[in-house]
Amino acid sequence: MADDEPILSARGLSLSFGAVRALDEVSIDLWPGEVLAIVGESGSGKSTLLRALAGEMRPDAGRVTYRDASGEALEVHAMGEPALRRLARTEWGFVRQDARDGLRMGVSAGGNVGERLMAVGARHYGDIRTEAERWLERVEISPSRIDDRPGQFSGGMRQRLQIARTLVTRPRLVFMDEPTGGLDVSVQARLLDLIRGLVSDLGIAVVLVTHDIAAARLLAHRLVVMRHGRVVEEGLTDRVLDDPRHPYTQLLVSSVLAA
Repeated sequence: MADDEPILSARGLSLSFGAVRALDEVSIDLWPGEVLAIVGESGSGKSTLLRALAGEMRPDAGRVTYRDASGEALEVHAMGEPALRRLARTEWGFVRQDARDGLRMGVSAGGNVGERLMAVGARHYGDIRTEAERWLERVEISPSRIDDRPGQFSGGMRQRLQIARTLVTRPRLVFMDEPTGGLDVSVQARLLDLIRGLVSDLGIAVVLVTHDIAAARLLAHRLVVMRHGRVVEEGLTDRVLDDPRHPYTQLLVSSVLAA
């Protein structure tokens, strides 16, 4: 696939829950290797958009197109469930806000990472374990904890383990839903630095949902600001945050500066 084509495109996404318009004619593009942050207050539609992009929620109207590793354009919501699951195991990844939703809590740390490797064809136990140890170290977890279960880890360690599980197969596209939410400030800072380094090293495309403007500034190349299910502003991250043009974006930025 050429880098001048989006890896993921959404056109005219609309979705209502009763009288509530969760998505209202949303269109976005994500380019290979780009980090796109979706920001907005609670209820803005950002998490609904993420789930629609990932095929976990079907919109009432509009379409999502993903260009796979061969360059073929796949319409996400026209794919069958098995094909979508296969895509989620191979070319995609998803980092959940609560790591318990993205991990097998009854399986060891090494097993969590190893399962993802096995999903893409790894079969040699020794190689899988070695790679799991390497990735634990890469996300700042001691390889000596490889046989411990996630329930024995702190919240920040569980999130780092989920990141290792997600990135070990080097997916082309990763969805991240508030990956630092609910963590202490000091833990958030370390995790953001870790995510930034790994995303840069691997060159993966990321759609990041966050309410944290500072996290968006640190991680994202471009920013999409949502309010009441609509995109009210988008552009390069520094431009949007340093020179916000929409009144809602100005309010978001000023509230952070005043905090």
